[in-house]
Amino acid sequence: MKKSAVQTLQLAALLGGIAVVFGALGAHQLKKMVALPDLAIFEKGVQYQFYHVFALGLLAFLQNKLPASSALSWTKWLWVAGIAGFSGSLYLLSVRSLLPFSVAWVGPITPLGGLCFIAGWVMFARSAKANVS
Repeated sequence: MKKSAVQTLQLAALLGGIAVVFGALGAHQLKKMVALPDLAIFEKGVQYQFYHVFALGLLAFLQNKLPASSALSWTKWLWVAGIAGFSGSLYLLSVRSLLPFSVAWVGPITPLGGLCFIAGWVMFARSAKANVS
């Protein structure tokens, strides 16, 4: 297996494990600690993290089959940035009532993370177009 594919698969596995932990945390602990709207925000972060973990798994498969390309590499890092920015900011915003400090600054990061997801999908489409024979 190509090194880039292995690294992407390892990253997907790590981020997938984190998503499982956060999903369990939300289902078993946070539901007792935060309001329902905040729990829904947390769950949205988990949901989008899982979507992009599965996409990273597909990307690893394609990295192993296709020639190396900067579009595939950009796809990976944009999706990782999306997980950190979009899902990460939602996690923080959903537990803001539990934190001893303000996380109001995190709100504007959420749409930037979403833009990273979108840009990653655009790069993914670009890499597919580049590999059409």
